[in-house]
Amino acid sequence: MWSGETVSVVLMTYNEKDSIRGVIDDFFATGVVDEVLVVNNNAQAGTTEEVEKTDARQVFEARQGYGHAVRRGLKEAEGDLIVLAEPDGTFLAADIVKLLAYSTDCDVVLGTRTTREMIWDGANMGWFLKWGNWAVAKLVEVLFNTSHLSDVGCTYRLMRRDTARWMAENMSVGGSHAGPEMMLLAITSGTRLVEVPVNYLPRVGTSSVTGHPAKAVLLGLTMVRFIIAARLGRSGRASDSA
Repeated sequence: MWSGETVSVVLMTYNEKDSIRGVIDDFFATGVVDEVLVVNNNAQAGTTEEVEKTDARQVFEARQGYGHAVRRGLKEAEGDLIVLAEPDGTFLAADIVKLLAYSTDCDVVLGTRTTREMIWDGANMGWFLKWGNWAVAKLVEVLFNTSHLSDVGCTYRLMRRDTARWMAENMSVGGSHAGPEMMLLAITSGTRLVEVPVNYLPRVGTSSVTGHPAKAVLLGLTMVRFIIAARLGRSGRASDSA
């Protein structure tokens, strides 16, 4: 609990069997998390069993894709404050207090992984990913004349429950570019938002998207296309897949 409000952490999982149990335990160990909700998105064999060894609650989302899993989590989480994170070991559970600290002033708090001092040795944040995420975030900042942004792809973010429910009802993207869609929905609806730096650690295992350069480039181009379409008033409904 944080300042009298309950806190839920939502973890969307597909390929994180070897790390998810430790991540769940780390979030509970912070002392501020009331619920960890795991959205099992057709995850690899053995994931369910690892989750069942913890105090987390697990739901199953059959529609494949990051956006579908996020939407399910935003609808199902019960906390007053809902935090999205990754179960792959790339985020520090302790950094949740950075997001919570701004929850009184803002309805959405976005993490950023592009602060040099907080990128750990071995983290998957090389030149291309760092500056690619920064550049696309700046594109959003310029096109929508919004608050300072420096990372379009950071999953670690907080929403108040009413905002999370509204977000889930208005999301259209089922694939990996759902992150920018949530950002744009917050911006265009006038939601109060702020961005804060978070630590970024080496991943356990290999990402099914950013772990492959060609897929990472394709995802970046999809994000840019989506953002420009949204600015032109076509809401970027161009693609519902990653």
